[in-house]
Amino acid sequence: MYAKETLKGRVALITGGGSGIGLEIATAYARLGASVMIVGRNEERVQQAAGDLTNEGGIVAAMRCDVRNYDEVKGAVDATVSRYGSLDILVNNAAGNFVCPTADLSVNGWKTVIDIDLNGTFYGCHAAYPHLKQSAFGGSIISIITMLGVTGWPGAAHAAAAKGGILSLSRTLAVEWGAEGIRVNTISPGPIGDTEGVQRMYIEKGNGDLEAKKTALGRFGRKQDIANAAVYLASDLGSYVTGDNIVVDGGRWLKYVAN
Repeated sequence: MYAKETLKGRVALITGGGSGIGLEIATAYARLGASVMIVGRNEERVQQAAGDLTNEGGIVAAMRCDVRNYDEVKGAVDATVSRYGSLDILVNNAAGNFVCPTADLSVNGWKTVIDIDLNGTFYGCHAAYPHLKQSAFGGSIISIITMLGVTGWPGAAHAAAAKGGILSLSRTLAVEWGAEGIRVNTISPGPIGDTEGVQRMYIEKGNGDLEAKKTALGRFGRKQDIANAAVYLASDLGSYVTGDNIVVDGGRWLKYVAN
């Protein structure tokens, strides 16, 4: 859909880039001309992903990084700049979640998800800031959240609070850093059928048709749908978009409200 040189010359760092939506975004970026660093806690996974994309002709590297550790996040940012010479795009995709009634949620369970999702996003933004403001293209930060962080998420209060916090953080930074040429946006995916999470939580349990019907379009999305939005926000096509939350959920949240 996009011209092959849409992201030519840009450098992107993607957390949680070894699988799922993060890998799909990395794949799209590499195919459209960006130089990409993918990071994650599973080094074998991110190295395999980077190798596969390199074999396709992409410019992709990988390293281990736990986003709960600021020093590791800063190290990943510094390694990206050292390897490619700049940093233009940061995608905060790393996330953790599990289903648990709030009354049964342990303090450690709460802290773990907040650390990965919310703190990890802040660490990425903070570490990337001095480089993004020097971007020749204008810096772009894209964080993956969910509308369940806006409407509430019964059974996942920790993830809801984290994702809601990321939205507020992103809009705050959009204003604070806008004058320095940094755009800050979020993407809210709906149920994406070709992800491990949807397969495990819905399809394998026999609830796939029911969950699909909860969307206005009556079907699951694809990882490519999220990658398309991430390309738009990272490129000149979205050069006047900041502080926005692009909802790519097939109208699920609207149907939920309407019902």
